[in-house]
Amino acid sequence: MLIKESHADVHCTANGKTTSMRIFVFHPTIPGYPNARFPGVVLFSEIYQVTGPVARFARQIAGQGYVVAAPSSYHDFAGPEPLAYDVPGTDKGNEWKITKTLESYDEDVNQTVNYLLSLPTCTGRIGTTGMCLGGHLALRAALHPKISACIAYFATDVHSRTLGPYEAPNTSSTAPANSNHTIDLLSRIKGEVSMLFGIKDTHVPDAGRDLIRLKLREAGVTFSFHEFAWAQHAFIRDELSKGRYDPAITKACFEVLLEVFGRVLRTDLGEKDGKVQEVEHVC
Repeated sequence: MLIKESHADVHCTANGKTTSMRIFVFHPTIPGYPNARFPGVVLFSEIYQVTGPVARFARQIAGQGYVVAAPSSYHDFAGPEPLAYDVPGTDKGNEWKITKTLESYDEDVNQTVNYLLSLPTCTGRIGTTGMCLGGHLALRAALHPKISACIAYFATDVHSRTLGPYEAPNTSSTAPANSNHTIDLLSRIKGEVSMLFGIKDTHVPDAGRDLIRLKLREAGVTFSFHEFAWAQHAFIRDELSKGRYDPAITKACFEVLLEVFGRVLRTDLGEKDGKVQEVEHVC
């Protein structure tokens, strides 16, 4: 499927401040069918904003028949240009990640979802995905009532409740009072979630992955949880990944994405009946 690329600038208001956020748009096209409609996907980037690897990931998804909208997360501090994969870029991205507020992150979700819903070429069925920081933001975006499916790649800072203005890491299974952290709000998720991790990921260690899985189960979320034995952090990044890029595992993960998005976003499932499915115990 062919792809048309563009961008849209929208206004985001959070914490009493209004800024302009650029949304990079990757739109499938079918010659001869100008009114073709597609599901939408909100794609969140890692701490470097929309870099080459993120754009290539967006094109892969768009080529399967999804309108992909990738917001530039750091509009609170800078323009939409990507940060470099170097020490200054990494330091800046990590600093902005915890300076930006959860309110601002949530406003980004609202405005990007609204943008997709405003397109006459979008069916109104919307999923979300992302890597690293973007994996966390995809999971947080799944709290939005319009998000029906989420594929989160190695979601950082979920287990430690450290997204947003700095707090000491808290990996307790008990939610702090009045918590607005993603891991403590999972019961709001109505869609389906798939979590993708590498067991060798030092950013989300064994105990962190176990906590996320436990909290998803306790929240009653419909989810799948995939852990790959030899994968490290950022194994999907095909550029300057410090030796961590794994094409084979990346391909397997993309198949997970296509299965979930294809089943949930392309099919009108109607309202969930709420009945508990009894699984027959047979060999």
